[in-house]
Amino acid sequence: MAAERQRELEPHPHPDPDPRQDPAPDPADLDGKRAPEPPGEAGPPPRPPGRAGVWDRDHRALSLGLLISVGLVAFEAMGVVAIMPRIARRLDGLDSYGWGLSALMLAGVLGAVVAGGAGDRLGPRRPLAAALALLAAGCVLAGVAPTWWVFVVGRFVQGLGVGAVMGLAYLVIGLVYPDHLRARMVALTSSAWTLPALVGPVVAGALADRLSWRALFLLLPIPVVLAAVLALPALHGLGGSGSEPAKTAGGAGDAARGRGLRRLPDLTLSLALAAGTGVMIAAFEFTALIPVIVLAVPGAVVAVLAYRALTPPGTIRAGRGLPAGVAMRWLLAGAYFGADTFLPLGLTELRGLGTIEAGLGLSAGALTWVAGSALQARWDDRHGARLRPTHAVLGSIVLCGGIALLAGAVLVDTIPPLVAVLGWAIGGFGMGVAYNASSAAVLAQAPADQQGRTGAALQLSQTFAVAVLSGLGGGAVALAHAHGAGLGTALGVTFGLTALLALIAVPTALRIRTPADRAAR
Repeated sequence: MAAERQRELEPHPHPDPDPRQDPAPDPADLDGKRAPEPPGEAGPPPRPPGRAGVWDRDHRALSLGLLISVGLVAFEAMGVVAIMPRIARRLDGLDSYGWGLSALMLAGVLGAVVAGGAGDRLGPRRPLAAALALLAAGCVLAGVAPTWWVFVVGRFVQGLGVGAVMGLAYLVIGLVYPDHLRARMVALTSSAWTLPALVGPVVAGALADRLSWRALFLLLPIPVVLAAVLALPALHGLGGSGSEPAKTAGGAGDAARGRGLRRLPDLTLSLALAAGTGVMIAAFEFTALIPVIVLAVPGAVVAVLAYRALTPPGTIRAGRGLPAGVAMRWLLAGAYFGADTFLPLGLTELRGLGTIEAGLGLSAGALTWVAGSALQARWDDRHGARLRPTHAVLGSIVLCGGIALLAGAVLVDTIPPLVAVLGWAIGGFGMGVAYNASSAAVLAQAPADQQGRTGAALQLSQTFAVAVLSGLGGGAVALAHAHGAGLGTALGVTFGLTALLALIAVPTALRIRTPADRAAR
């Protein structure tokens, strides 16, 4: 089935570049070992092994279409964060600032789950077409939005498309590309985030300064159409199973789910996670304490229970081994993206920088994240897997230091504001080291028949963390404004919380090492 093929190839679903991905071996090196296909004389001759590649005639259009799709997601994500303060100011949405990102992330959870099931049943062509259509429609709706809440609805529609596109990308690779090209295509898909992450904030800032913030959203459907024209024809004829994946009693998937809430369908649990988180975030729209508590507490309980059921047993308490690694992803994502989301707001509203200057911090963090990942991969090659928890500890400490320097530059007037860019470059480097080390450690411990579920748990943890921290930070801004406190107070609380998460990640990283690992040392 398509889902099984997807799980076999999916190392982890995070779109950020992973320098550890090895390119597919040169087919020429396989001479004398194994011929990919018999030469055959009748009918169309098979492609010679030496010419097979992701850019050959059979794969060129699809490869380019997938890379454009993923690159669009990356560009939109990084660019919108950079100009979000201007959008919120123009649409009178500063008091609900966190919703600008939380709506996208919560919808992304639903989009990924629904698209995955639809891809199994129908094949990837129609779900991918729907995903790209939703992405384009959401961009247009956000671009013409007359009010903040219409903009948030547009972001939600975008999120459905974003989650579906990212979820379907790996399914397409598994169904279309031969085995010796999959690793190369996965690496290319991951690297499609690199350039947009570097230039997205600057380009978005330039568009906002010289034209309008609306230009970013209204121009994006053009490459969306190009991606559809390239990718969809190549998927013609790829069908699905026509039915939901069967769940056999006592099977591996059933054992992984366990009892209680874990037996509920993934879609039901994902809806509960999104709804609970949304209610928790919405609670901070109220200024009185009682409504905040009445809504936030039940919403948080529902979200945590759903998250607990969707992740490996023991994740909430950071149980030793694989559960601690999944919990580590939540902590790292909350720390990094929580600070990353509110950095442009602080630099523009408190320190008076322009949109382009504020976007430099985001680009610096993205660049050094790649550098930190590359360095950790080199350490891995040199020292082996046994030091991954130690690398994760070091990276978490550096990330915490970067957040502290960033916060000081944003909140203290005597510190030059561009020091925040330096701070975020340091933080991004630490994130790259810790993220790469902990992710590799988790995937190495996952059973062979649960690689897909483990990868999904990592991505879910990241999405959930970003939504929560964006919502809590936005809630802090709203409450501070309602009670007469300044924006600096709200950002101080937000940066303090993200630094705390980075500190908690330090002992959590040590729990990734299992007793067997310690005995082996």
